[in-house]
Amino acid sequence: MSASAAPVPTPTPDRLAEPTLPASPSQADYGAQQFWFQCLPCHGDRGQGLTEEFRMLYPPEEQNCWESGCHGARFYENGWTIPTLVPAVIGAGSLQKFPNALILQAYIKAAMPYQWPGTLDDETAWAITAFLMRENGLWHANQTLGVDNAASVVVASVSAPLPTATLRASATPFSPLPVQVSRPASQNQYAIVGLMIFLLAGAVIILYFFKKA
Repeated sequence: MSASAAPVPTPTPDRLAEPTLPASPSQADYGAQQFWFQCLPCHGDRGQGLTEEFRMLYPPEEQNCWESGCHGARFYENGWTIPTLVPAVIGAGSLQKFPNALILQAYIKAAMPYQWPGTLDDETAWAITAFLMRENGLWHANQTLGVDNAASVVVASVSAPLPTATLRASATPFSPLPVQVSRPASQNQYAIVGLMIFLLAGAVIILYFFKKA
């Protein structure tokens, strides 16, 4: 009687590993890679949000995201304070603030990633949107999502106010534009009068020296 073969252990998948692309990747497949690179650290490997279960995948010294020196009150150089609640983006009840995929893509492009808002290009934002739509069962992977059809892809099952609190459409964290402050009309008038006096005084001085020459 032959001894039975020993069972082959099933390898534990690395949930933090970069997803691989299939032979013929779709827009949503590219979006899966961009989600891993841009979104996973805060929104979770399965889009579940910054849950305690997800944080346990990280080394012990990195599991408390709000510890000072990490993303807490006193973060490291070039760091940022992370919100205490990062919502799920995949699963029942997620993305209900967005009526359709067009609004979602605009929000992602303007306000994400959280630490560098406004840095994603259109192609990347569309790929991430297509991935989220596919994972939520709202979009077919073999189709391309874009401005021509995204408004017809309904996301929210109930009417909800549009997200405005964190929209930063013109945010440029690396080189912020100076704020233009308008002056009162009276200040503008004083400036013009002062300039005229300065020019007149200059003309008088020039004429004086010409006469002495």
